[in-house]
Amino acid sequence: MVPGYHRPAVVKVNLGAIRRNLENEMKHLEPGQKMLAVVKANAYGHGAVEVAKVADEVGAAGFCVAILDEALQLRHNDIVKPILVLGVVSPEYAPIAAVNGVSLTVPNLEWLKEAEKYLEKDNLQLKIHLGIDSGMGRIGFNEDEDFIAANKFLENNDNFFVEGMFAHFASADSSDESYFERQIKKFRHMESLLTVKPKWIHIDNTAASIFHSGIKSDLVRFGIGIYGLNPSSTPDTPDLKPAFKLEPALSFESELTHVKTIHKGDGVSYGSTFVADEDTIIGTVPVGYADGWIRKFQGFKVKVGDKYCTIVGRICMDQFMVKMPEKMPVGTKVEIISADPTAPNNIKAAADYVDTIHYEVACLLNDRLPRVYYEK
Repeated sequence: MVPGYHRPAVVKVNLGAIRRNLENEMKHLEPGQKMLAVVKANAYGHGAVEVAKVADEVGAAGFCVAILDEALQLRHNDIVKPILVLGVVSPEYAPIAAVNGVSLTVPNLEWLKEAEKYLEKDNLQLKIHLGIDSGMGRIGFNEDEDFIAANKFLENNDNFFVEGMFAHFASADSSDESYFERQIKKFRHMESLLTVKPKWIHIDNTAASIFHSGIKSDLVRFGIGIYGLNPSSTPDTPDLKPAFKLEPALSFESELTHVKTIHKGDGVSYGSTFVADEDTIIGTVPVGYADGWIRKFQGFKVKVGDKYCTIVGRICMDQFMVKMPEKMPVGTKVEIISADPTAPNNIKAAADYVDTIHYEVACLLNDRLPRVYYEK
């Protein structure tokens, strides 16, 4: 989408908070551990290049992304440290990754065999991380036979450099540790089958790092914690307490573009799901579901000036309306999401309201909303 630079709606990102979250994780690492900063999905909506540059300054050993194009974006912006693509990339693009020094995840033996054909043509060597499905059920080796065969295939194979082996936890953010322990056991078993020797063997993610200790992992893939958000945050359960303070970095702001009084019986928005029972002051905000502010936020309260006002009527593609206790001038600031974790409209409160997690709310805020960066 085209960024809306001529519209009063922006996502603000406090790089100072990003920096402090990263610094606190660096101090929290186990002896000898290194950190990979996870900046996939445009750094969870915060801006991949800007966040990566802060992580680089803080001392991250490298970066994780989800797709190859995200890795190339970092390379094109002078990020030179290791980058791992966590998702499956089609083998035909292995040469592009190799030329750009990007590491790819290996999901199975068939992928290796296919990628080798493309690498051999140009005499290229690709950095790889062996993905292990230890219980996430997503991608990676989960059968001994296939993993042993892949190791044999990689022995003395100059087309591949085995940089890592990793798995991802499904429930490191849960107070019930039974499945978490099961995944560790499966990962250690697969590790015991290695005949090639990766540079890094890693299983720690944000949740494992800040809620658990003593997990043998060369790297921590630090993701949601960078952005100051608790990975255990779900609508139905209390948050687990992290090992250190997490400072939210994102806020979402706009302005009133229109203010009017409607009368008894007048409806607001499509379907007239809100009908005034008396004269009512309505303010219009130029943000809608096309920006990622989805229709389920109808009824949520945002801060208009110094008042919390309810969103009334269905959220439109490009605008939503609020019921106001008094007339306020056009141009009055509207804080849709606050970076203050105690505010009623903080991102967790927003996520709870629509029965999801804050990861999703942040990632939904798309590129039509310009990012404004500051340090505080």
